[in-house]
Amino acid sequence: MRTPLGVIVFILFMLLLDSYFFQAIKTAAQSASPKIKLLVYSIYWLLTVFAIVGFLLFVFTDKDFLGKKTRTYVFATIIGLFLAKLSGMIFLLIDDVRRGIQWITGKLFFSNTEGEGMAGEGISRSVFLSWLGIATGTTLFGTLLYGFSNKYKYQVKRVELSFDNLPASFKGMKIVQLSDIHSGSFMDKRAVQHGVDMVMKENADLILFTGDLVNDRATEMKDYMDVFSRLKAPMGVYSTLGNHDYGDYVSWPHEGVSKEQNLEDLKKVHAALGWRLLMNEHVVLEKNSEQIALLGIENWSAKGRFPKYGRMDLAHPGTEKYPFKILMSHDPSHWTGQVKEQYKDIDLMLSGHTHGMQFGVEIPGFKWSPVQYMYKEWAGLYEDGKQKLYVNRGFGFIGYPGRVGILPEITVIELL
Repeated sequence: MRTPLGVIVFILFMLLLDSYFFQAIKTAAQSASPKIKLLVYSIYWLLTVFAIVGFLLFVFTDKDFLGKKTRTYVFATIIGLFLAKLSGMIFLLIDDVRRGIQWITGKLFFSNTEGEGMAGEGISRSVFLSWLGIATGTTLFGTLLYGFSNKYKYQVKRVELSFDNLPASFKGMKIVQLSDIHSGSFMDKRAVQHGVDMVMKENADLILFTGDLVNDRATEMKDYMDVFSRLKAPMGVYSTLGNHDYGDYVSWPHEGVSKEQNLEDLKKVHAALGWRLLMNEHVVLEKNSEQIALLGIENWSAKGRFPKYGRMDLAHPGTEKYPFKILMSHDPSHWTGQVKEQYKDIDLMLSGHTHGMQFGVEIPGFKWSPVQYMYKEWAGLYEDGKQKLYVNRGFGFIGYPGRVGILPEITVIELL
């Protein structure tokens, strides 16, 4: 996108979209006074100029220009405007297709007088669909702006899971799962501290973190070491890596650090936090002389655009003798892609990754997010026979600095 050609193409697309959407503005405002029309049209094109200038600044200026917080919100607002117009355009296309069909039908099957009557009847429909398109776009944009205030509204999800083969000593064990911290996106340390306070109030026996500690670089944790090092549990804090932890999405070297060194630095961050990072391996958890196995693998995705660094063939051997197994694997597509078929003795798999797309609807008995069209298992509990998967909605955020409908999650699991 940083190439001049890519930037030009995107701006031209934005202008075409704006020009097309402007037709709905003109149709909806056709009965307004000249002064109101001038005001509405001016505001509309001023927003377009703001979006284009903001986009150019984001692409061609250093990340420190305007500051992280301002840049994040400006870019999110631009994308919000773009998506709002794109969604509203659906109704404009419906109207154009309708009018096209009506015009062709009138020419082929009706006299000119009858055709004019049909065209006159369609004017009110055009106004209605234009207003509907504007209302849809405005609602979406307003919702995205409102979502800015939700990114630190941590919710505790409590889940009771029953297993026949769970050793008696582990019945009632409380596990807190966290995932997708994305420390590089944080802008309010006090709010994050509140989230960690909520975790510690649960007095969990075990804390498990299922990947994406950072967006790209290990240095993103610098200001949050003191916050997350507070996470402690009697049976330990264990972690795995997610797709963002490898630095695959940025250019290297960065400030003299190579991609390989960045990953090694991130491993040291986990250690400094007091977390036991599991890299394609397993550990044994013991209580009253009874044992279960905890496995942790690197990122493994069934989706082609995400990496397969995970090695179950390294983590699983040696766990056969334990009656109960928990697997930490960042990407939930691993469950269907490998675990269910090849590792049927995995009782519980814990994942994250999807964030619930940070956008959707969740009410009792119903949940929806656009991410479900890419991930069948995207939030909450899934079961297949005796095997269970829980997908955490993410503690942090990335890209869009907010959440709509799908709030940041702290999962509290009680084994029964």
